[in-house]
Formats: sequence, structure tokens, C-alpha cells
Amino acid sequence: MLHAGLDMHKRFSVVTVTDEVGKEMVKGKRLDNDEEEIRSFFEDFDDDVKVVLEAGGNWYWMCDLLDGMGIENKLCHPMKTKAIASARIKTDKIDSRILAHLGRMDFVPEAYKPDIATRHLRELLRYRASIVKVRTATKNKVHALLARLNIGNPYSDLFGKKGIEYLGGLELAPVYRSALDGYLRLLSALEEEIGKAEKLVEIARCETREARLLETIPGVGPILSLTILAEVGDVRRFHSAKHLASAAGLVPSTSQSGNSTRHGHITRAGSAWLRWAFVEAAIHASTRPGPLRNRFLALKRRKGNKIARVAIARKLATYVYHMLEEGKTFGEVVSYSNGDLG
Repeated sequence: MLHAGLDMHKRFSVVTVTDEVGKEMVKGKRLDNDEEEIRSFFEDFDDDVKVVLEAGGNWYWMCDLLDGMGIENKLCHPMKTKAIASARIKTDKIDSRILAHLGRMDFVPEAYKPDIATRHLRELLRYRASIVKVRTATKNKVHALLARLNIGNPYSDLFGKKGIEYLGGLELAPVYRSALDGYLRLLSALEEEIGKAEKLVEIARCETREARLLETIPGVGPILSLTILAEVGDVRRFHSAKHLASAAGLVPSTSQSGNSTRHGHITRAGSAWLRWAFVEAAIHASTRPGPLRNRFLALKRRKGNKIARVAIARKLATYVYHMLEEGKTFGEVVSYSNGDLG
């Protein structure tokens, strides 16, 4: 059995291959990120090869290629690979060598590798979120343009039907009229794309029982339920509800020295998308009648709005863990736990 460490970059990768005793068969060879070149490289070995690569932003295609060739591969968690992160001399060759030896010794801090269906769901939801963000930024540009010209907004929804007619009828200097018309055209195109994405989201929701299960949480709709599912993946990879909350970066940081232990702000480690989904869900849940709102109001009085919101997000992570693991609705989980799951 051979062990390969693959340090991936945008246009090329560097690979080191060792045998079982650590002898390096290939030392820091540079390969273009061309599927045929990589396929040819690994097919030249007579023995089976296990590959370790870092979970960067471009691992999808490489893992799919290796899977298709029947080559076992693992993703190495970059934040947990202390040998690489703390190296005084850091080069691509050294990184690939360390990855190969971590694989050989079975010391890989493995990162989660979602299946293709989960990846596709993530991409759909992240794409929708990205164009919604562009839409919000464009609307802010329109508000800023009107503010520069001291033009008021007579409508509660400036971008509703009447608001758009109002904006289209404003008499402005040519430079401002041109800019405003451009923003309105862009908003129209964005609305169309968001609508297309949301149709696909609805199809995914109808095909996913767990999504409808999560929608029993007060204030959680299709977008948040599917985002949570896509980011969580297989809930069985978490050994506890606290582990899931930690993966979302919603647990307090801890500093310990001797007999002194101090807890600080949340770690913000792990999936930013999952953390966003839980916080958004907490905001909505805190406005709906039920145990989450009651808990939010009690915490808000003592700790303030921001801390209370994060605490509800962490509580939601706990509920979601048990809902997915046990296949129960929110009401069922709250009922048997009496609202006090750890």
C-alpha cells in the first residue's frame, strides 16, 4: 500500500508518495490540474494508493476523479493539521510530504466529505443566498442615490409595484436617470434568477422528509430548513448535540491555565453557513409563541439581545440534532424533553 499527500492549488497540485515504512517514492512532484495528467500519474503505480488532500475550496473535482478511479481518499481538516500550520518552513513540497506521512500513520484529522447530492443542495442554497445578497446591495444603492438627491420615499415598499412605477417616473438629471434605470434593470434580472432558484429549492424540499421535519420549528421555512440540512449532512457524524453546536461555531471559547478557566465569545469556527442558518432561525423563532420565545425574552432581560439570540441559536442546534437523529418533530422533542435538552 502506498500513501500520497496532495497539496492542491488553483492551477496545479504537488504530490508526495511514500510506502508503508515511510520511504518516499515520489518527492514533491508538480502536476497540472489536468484530469488526464493526474489519472495517468496514479495509474502508473502497481500498488494501491491512498490519497490525503486538504479540504480547501477546490477539492470537489479531485475527490470525484479519485473516487471514479477507485482510489481511496480523505480530506484533511486544514485547521487541525497543526504539523503544517505551525511549520517554520512551509512549502508545497513540505505540505504534500506531511500529508502523505499523516496518511501513512493514520493520523489524518479527517474533514467531512459530503456526498454529491448534499454538495448540489449546498451549491443551490449558497447560489440563491449570493444573489439575494447582490439584490440587497443593489436596493441599498438605489436608496443611497435618492438620499444624495434629497428625494423622499412615499412607499413602505419602494420596490413593490407602485414603488417601481414611482422610481420610473422620477425626473432626474441624465446621469442619475441612467444609473437608476440600470439598477432597476439589474433588480428585475435578479428577481427572475431568485425565482428560478426558489423553484428548485421547493422541488428539493418536497423530496426531502427531513426538511419538512425541521419546518415544524417555529419560524423555520424551506430555505432555512434545507440550508441546515445541507450544512449538517449526515447527523450521525456528530456524537452529541454539543458537537453539532461546536461545528457551527456557537459554543463559547475556553481558555484554561492551571486552576483558572475563562469562557469568552463564541468560537465562530466551523461552517459559517450553518451558523448563519441557526442565528436566522433563532431570530424568527424568538418572535413566535412557544418555549424558544419564552427563553429568549428571559435571557434578553438578563443578558441583552445579542447574547440571547446566540443562546437560542445554540439551543436550536440541540433541538435539530435530536430531531434529525430520532426523526421527531419539534413539538415531540420539546414535549419529551420538557424544553430542557442539554
